[in-house]
Parts: sequence; structure tokens; C-alpha cells
Amino acid sequence: MKLYHHPISGHAHRARLFLSLLGLDHELIVVDLLQGEHKSPEFLKLNPFGQIPVLDDDGTVVSDSNAILVYLAKKYGRSDWLPEDPSGAAAVQRWLSVAAGQIAFGPGVARLINLVEVPFRKEEVIPRSHDILTKIEAELEGRDWIASEGAPTIAEVALYSYIASAPEGDVSLEPYPRIRAWLARIEALPGFVGFQKTPIGLAA
Repeated sequence: MKLYHHPISGHAHRARLFLSLLGLDHELIVVDLLQGEHKSPEFLKLNPFGQIPVLDDDGTVVSDSNAILVYLAKKYGRSDWLPEDPSGAAAVQRWLSVAAGQIAFGPGVARLINLVEVPFRKEEVIPRSHDILTKIEAELEGRDWIASEGAPTIAEVALYSYIASAPEGDVSLEPYPRIRAWLARIEALPGFVGFQKTPIGLAA
């Protein structure tokens, strides 16, 4: 398997993290985002949307970070990470949507503002980030994992990267002790691989 990624991309880190948690052999291929390699004709053949990550599994090409998580869980029969029962699967899907929505456009964008020039306003993004983090903090009351009471799921993998790096976007995690404990539980999982740290924002 080949994973086309970039170390500063939280979306790409989701896919890399899950490959590592599953102990799957894979080759990491860095896509040079600053040079526009993700918009090159060669890369657009892999993903017409021009986005990373992309997984090439011996000719089966899967793009979109959450789609890659689902693909890997299904291919390897890992119902521990993606439940098969309707309520369990729905609980995970709920948080995949949050990862693609409020987390990506909250803490993810807040961090991006400090990394590169993007047309977003911190005075809007940071309060939006705290709004979703407050909701997640409440969800974690009395439980170790966000979508399942007994074990981590791909919901953890999808949410982790941009929440862990939230301080890089000037979004403090100090008000959220349950989230910080949850992050530590994820980081203690066998096969965990961290998201590259950038000394910006509150993490400078």
C-alpha cells in the first residue's frame, strides 16, 4: 500500500495513524503541497479533487481521509474499530461527520490560519472551535471513548489530529480535562504515531 500524504496535514495524519494502529505495511509518499504537486496532472489522476491523502492499495485507489479509515476497517474485518451493528456504526458515522465538518473548519482551520495565508477570520474560527470542543468535552463525561463505551473506534482516529494540534491555532485545550485525558489514551494505543508538531500559536 502507498499513502500519498504530507506531514503537516491532519487529514493525511488520520490515514497514517490508522495504518500504524493496524500494523499494516505501507509506503509513505510525500506530496509537495507548496509546489502544487497535488494539482499536477499525475496526481489528479489519483484524486481529481486534488487533495491528500490518497491510498493506493495495489491499484485500488481511495481518496478522502475518512473514506480511507472505512476502507481499511472493512478490508481487514476490523469491526472493533468500525462496528457492524446499526447503532454502533451510526455512532461512529456521527463523529466522522463532525471530524469533516466542525473539527476541520474549527481547530483545523484555526491552525491553518497560522500556517499559511487563508481567507478565514480568527475571531470567527476560534469561538467556533471552542463551541465544538465544549460539546465533545460534555460527550466524554463518564466514558473513555467518543463513540463506544468499551474501545476506541475510527471516530478517535478521525478526530485526533486537529484536536491534538488545536493549540497551534491559538485554541487552548486547558479548559477541557476530559479531552486531554482522551488524547492521552489515544497516544497510549499500540502503534500510535504522532502528528508532526509545528511551533506556532500557543504551541510556539
